[in-house]
Amino acid sequence: MKTPPDDHHLTAPVVLEEEKIDLSDQRWDDSIVLILFWVLAGVVFLQFFTRYVLNDSVAWTEEIARFLLIGVTFIGSIMATRKQSHIAVEFIYRWVPRTGRRIGQFLIDVITTSFFIMLAVLSAQIAGRTRQMMVSIEFPKSSVYWIVVAAFVCMALYSAWNTWVHLRDGTSKLIDPEKFADHIRAID
Repeated sequence: MKTPPDDHHLTAPVVLEEEKIDLSDQRWDDSIVLILFWVLAGVVFLQFFTRYVLNDSVAWTEEIARFLLIGVTFIGSIMATRKQSHIAVEFIYRWVPRTGRRIGQFLIDVITTSFFIMLAVLSAQIAGRTRQMMVSIEFPKSSVYWIVVAAFVCMALYSAWNTWVHLRDGTSKLIDPEKFADHIRAID
């Protein structure tokens, strides 16, 4: 009779290392997103509970959940702009000399800031033209659109601030990734 192979290393318990949670980059305005997210979670749970448990869905939950999701998305984008954590293509920066990276960073910053300003203006035009009320409750839809306008204005301000910091310091995550390696590892 054959003896089974020695598999004791396969049955050893898995040891998980706890990563240190760093909340030092959180600010008071990040709590707005957290609150909106949990209100959204509560509304969606209420919708699920009333629809599938009570078989009598509350009418306003679907529409309110949709608008809360819009709020979480755009107000969360403010946080991403402040932290400079929006998606960026960094592949080419590895082979471009430092001067080229600085020029590229400046162009990206100007285009990003201009883009947020343009979206704020266009969103304000849409919000100003919207006269409808929400279907399920008596509340103007334009108020949700004005929140989007405010979010784009905040993103433009943070983006302009980031541009100023990049010009003043002459560096950024894309220009000098080795200086920001610890910060990038902390985010990942």
